[in-house]
Amino acid sequence: MLKPETAQSSLDVLESLMDAAWPALESSTADGWKLRSAGGVTQRANSIWPVSEGSGSAASLRAAEDWYAARRQPVIFQLTHKPENAALESFLDTRGYSRQSETIIMAATPVPTATPVPAVAVSQVPGSAGVRVDVADAPSQEWLDLWWAVDGRGGAAEKQLAGRILAGVPSLYAAARNDTGEVVGTGRLTIVDGWAGVYGMATHPDFRRRGVAGAVLSELLRQASAANAERLWLMTTAANTGAQALYAAAGFTEVGRYHYRQAPLRRSLGAC
Repeated sequence: MLKPETAQSSLDVLESLMDAAWPALESSTADGWKLRSAGGVTQRANSIWPVSEGSGSAASLRAAEDWYAARRQPVIFQLTHKPENAALESFLDTRGYSRQSETIIMAATPVPTATPVPAVAVSQVPGSAGVRVDVADAPSQEWLDLWWAVDGRGGAAEKQLAGRILAGVPSLYAAARNDTGEVVGTGRLTIVDGWAGVYGMATHPDFRRRGVAGAVLSELLRQASAANAERLWLMTTAANTGAQALYAAAGFTEVGRYHYRQAPLRRSLGAC
């Protein structure tokens, strides 16, 4: 676990890493805030990151509201739990912003690997006969289909936008395949400034509790070690205790949290 004196600086670093590893398709600024948009696909890529405290929250919020209104999107903030966000949290309380999607940030130090890891790796899944994990530098259509089916929100158009988000930064894509070659598990590793971020973890419902997610994660950890990553990070919802247990067993510990604040819906006069 990070020492108390380094926790704050690490959170600041992690916010920058998370922004870079999951890039919005469009962004702007408003008095110290970074406004991000990706057609409404994923909260992270369609939310405001308060990089620094604005000189006036009301003025900043008006600029943000206009920017998102032009894109027909709600105003959403991603707020890490740290003291400098307290005033903004209180301000959003007065504006009726809801609080949702409590998320845990976890980090770990890679275990050095004694042997080089090839760019495209294949390994057996312990306890799952006939299942293997391969790694490529781009997501296959099968990878994207499974990840979207498990974790996506929306249809074909939204999935296409998600693909564009994934393509916004070089990454490695791990796919666990069963004995017929079907993709039953996914994971993504993104190296940013010497850190490695784990994203896109998903397991086919019929293959859960068989070690698939653990095998995908193990392969990503090997890839991070081979890339000499200083540390790894990942995010999981506070409600997903199963994922938290998996990551803790792999050496990850909680280093921070964030949540989203969304503007209340505005109804037009006469609307039902």
